[in-house]
Amino acid sequence: MSDLRDAAMSSKAWPFEEARKLLKRVEKTPPEKGYVLFETGYGPSGLPHIGTFGEVLRTTMIRRAFEAISDIPTRLICFSDDLDGMRKVPDNVPNQEMLRANIQKPLTSVPDPFGEFESFGHHNNAMLRRFLDTFGFEYEFYSAREFYASGQFDEVLLRAAERYDRLMEIMLKSLREERQQTYSIFLPIHPETGRVLYVPMKNVDGSKGEITFDDEDGREWTLPVTGGNVKLQWKPDFGARWAALGVDFEMYGKEHATNEKIYDAICRALGGTPPNHFSYELFLDAEGAKISKSSGNGISIDEWLTYAATESLSYFMYQKPKTAKRLHFDVIPKAVDEYHQQLKAFPDQDLKAQLANPVWHIHNGNPPESRMVVPFAMLLNLASVAGATDKDGLWGFIRRYAPEASPETHPDLDQAATFAVRYFRDFVAPTREFRAPDEQERAAMEDLSARLKAWEGGLDAEELQSLVFAVGKDHGFENLRDWFKALYEVLLGASQGPRFGGFIALYGVDETVTLIEDALARD
Repeated sequence: MSDLRDAAMSSKAWPFEEARKLLKRVEKTPPEKGYVLFETGYGPSGLPHIGTFGEVLRTTMIRRAFEAISDIPTRLICFSDDLDGMRKVPDNVPNQEMLRANIQKPLTSVPDPFGEFESFGHHNNAMLRRFLDTFGFEYEFYSAREFYASGQFDEVLLRAAERYDRLMEIMLKSLREERQQTYSIFLPIHPETGRVLYVPMKNVDGSKGEITFDDEDGREWTLPVTGGNVKLQWKPDFGARWAALGVDFEMYGKEHATNEKIYDAICRALGGTPPNHFSYELFLDAEGAKISKSSGNGISIDEWLTYAATESLSYFMYQKPKTAKRLHFDVIPKAVDEYHQQLKAFPDQDLKAQLANPVWHIHNGNPPESRMVVPFAMLLNLASVAGATDKDGLWGFIRRYAPEASPETHPDLDQAATFAVRYFRDFVAPTREFRAPDEQERAAMEDLSARLKAWEGGLDAEELQSLVFAVGKDHGFENLRDWFKALYEVLLGASQGPRFGGFIALYGVDETVTLIEDALARD
């Protein structure tokens, strides 16, 4: 084994832990299909949301970790359940009346409310693929409509008809008595209306592979289970898909965890081996509610990328996947700065530490160099005090602080400057609340201004930080956090801020003196 493989086999990073479990599954009996298959599922009932991206990203991280410890080839399938009937109209799309007229039709039979694609399902699939492609994911896209209609699912569907009673027994145990009376694993697609029907079966002929049922008007129909005439209910569909494709790994949100035994039992009943699972916690919005793609709460994929680079989102997704996390706009600056902190640490780490570093998993073991000589949080405060309306308004300060930096040599910093101005305009400026200092704070700020006027130490951030500390101590702040909080609230209009010495070095000593004097004169 290589040094990398040796280190990966003992790494505590969660992608490697899952990869080792998967290796244990296949190393004694390599898959007959010749590769290890990873799958992610997608329900295109609403516009793709950020949780979908997180699922594909995390699965890819485990896939890459597996490839670091095994020579068995891998594939990743992104499977869209676009044959599912549209059960409700999403709140965040146009043409609501038109959509209501197509309730219970497969999503790929519902007209696109945006008027851009063949159907609503095609529209949402295209949005998902567009975003996954911008991140460079290596995946194969599977459409349930094509999967059912093309014959790829026929063998398992015929087996499901043959073993109908056994599959129904598995499902009925999980249903309330009232639901048991009308439940069937098969959902016919009405030959005339095109609607997905939730009706009981009058007969299932396993030898012919046919089902017989009455539609909602009492008319009897007999249809083959093949050829796209039926789909499976969503729980049986999970297990049947695993059996049909030979899926080795699939992760999903904790809302599926209670159904895991059902999915596995369906898969086994259809002759398959259930895949390895990984259950992750859900994202929460600003109020702590679960993010829903139909209601559109939380941050969308495009909204995050309006204010930060893609890698910061990947970093956020890597962190503690089994812990519920708030996914709101205020998490973006922290994610940006922590990502770059990890990038800067990576070159000096040993191999064990590198494998535990999120950037190894974000960049598949080959992270770029960080050129962020100014933290994102600092850029936000600079945008605030400088009144910058574009990145050029920040670069004058950045060049003085870091003469070697330019938009050409520091493209990540240049991009961050644009994001910082945008983020400040939309989120910081509307919420700023400046306050007047109390007597102790005023005296300390006047002293700080005087010491800065006499300062001859240049723009060394650490020396300036020591100066600010000294002023706070000299003016009796028992907890220096209170001193810094006062600086932020009086000068910046926020309760939190950057290391103030670094801020002075970036903004300028004379400029900071003027900032203090203006703030003290304001009340």
